[in-house]
Amino acid sequence: MTVYIDPPAWPGHGRLWSHLVSDVSYDELHAFAERLGLPRRAFERDHYDVPAERYADAVTAGAVEVRSREVVRLLRAAGLRRPKGHFRNA
Repeated sequence: MTVYIDPPAWPGHGRLWSHLVSDVSYDELHAFAERLGLPRRAFERDHYDVPAERYADAVTAGAVEVRSREVVRLLRAAGLRRPKGHFRNA
């Protein structure tokens, strides 16, 4: 089981955010996010938005740090990428 997180570099709502993804399944991603205490509303299409102050928690829990470009590559390679305009949530 591997879950990945990029650095908190994405601005929104007065904070910086990271993206948390799985390269295996949405079930794996949801289970990891639940263990971190992330609300399901933080899931957007194919990733969880993680506030900067929770980044270290995710890494400590086992998320592998990757660059932002790597997040998209991992999602595409796993067939889990859902581009904007794809409205179905898992």
